Amino acid sequence: MLEIERKYKAKNTTFLNETKISFKINQGYLNSSAERTVRVRTKDNKGFITIKGKSNSSGTTRFEWEKEIPFDEAIELLKLCEDYIIEKTRHIVIYENKTFEIDVFEGKNSGLIIVEVELENENEKIKLPEWIGDEVTSDEKYYNSFISNHPFCNW
Repeated sequence: MLEIERKYKAKNTTFLNETKISFKINQGYLNSSAERTVRVRTKDNKGFITIKGKSNSSGTTRFEWEKEIPFDEAIELLKLCEDYIIEKTRHIVIYENKTFEIDVFEGKNSGLIIVEVELENENEKIKLPEWIGDEVTSDEKYYNSFISNHPFCNW
């Protein structure tokens, strides 16, 4: 399956007034190479394993495969992950019929807020909420796999 998305920094936290649902995520990487990443995630009381391929040149499109796994197995796999486990709260906002996923990072990445929106195709034009800041889609520094090895507190 192909994932097509754009990433942005949030200008502020006014999106909290529009949030439909929020949940905690902990995630780590079993492999964070440039060619592929293997991620383990817990979301509330569910576990997931995800494999992502290398992004295209614009950073918007890449292969993504994800399966739900037992929560206790995800907890055990997180113990095998590289360097830092990412802790964040994800907020879901629906704006102009698009789902915006806003990750408010915690721990060593506190202060970082990244917004993702999935697209139908790379050229899809969408209207952005006023709280959206600079686009960082092609900046690998904002990939979670990078953040897991280079926490925001060290930037």
